[in-house]
Amino acid sequence: MDTTHHEPKHPRELVHVPASVSERKGLFDKSAAAGIPAMPLLGKLPLRRRIPQNLHSVMDYKGAVTVAGAGLLSNPGAFRTASLVLGCSGLGVALLTDYRLSLLKLIPIEVHEAIDYVWSFGVIAAPFLFGGARRGRLATWVHVLVGASTIVASLFTDYRAQRGVQWVQGQPTDLGPVGG
Repeated sequence: MDTTHHEPKHPRELVHVPASVSERKGLFDKSAAAGIPAMPLLGKLPLRRRIPQNLHSVMDYKGAVTVAGAGLLSNPGAFRTASLVLGCSGLGVALLTDYRLSLLKLIPIEVHEAIDYVWSFGVIAAPFLFGGARRGRLATWVHVLVGASTIVASLFTDYRAQRGVQWVQGQPTDLGPVGG
């Protein structure tokens, strides 16, 4: 039996996880089985990532549905359309990202992180650009709160891919224990 320790040649290379660790399942799994560390946004982010990827995934779905719902409850017009487009696009990205709670693993986790920031700023800006701020204060507040909470959550999420789908090569994010 080979007992040598295999060091990955590349930061995103899949490594064997012992059975005792890989048996830990669940939404709040903080073990190595939770996924492959993502590369940092823009090369380096000096924040300790404390939010587990699976919790962030649930927040992605909740935020997208909330934004779309705010659009449905607002008056017809450009703001309603923008809300529905933003909500559906957020849901689509969540369903196609390389993380545990997605349908297909097509979008690399690093790309998802960048999309989170762009999407969040779009959600915050939509009521002001499309007339929602004048006609629907509640929908405006919903947009601002969802966008701001997604930005903050993205800054502190320990992004971890499930399959290692990647479009570029680079260094892994914070390799320390998650939530440790």
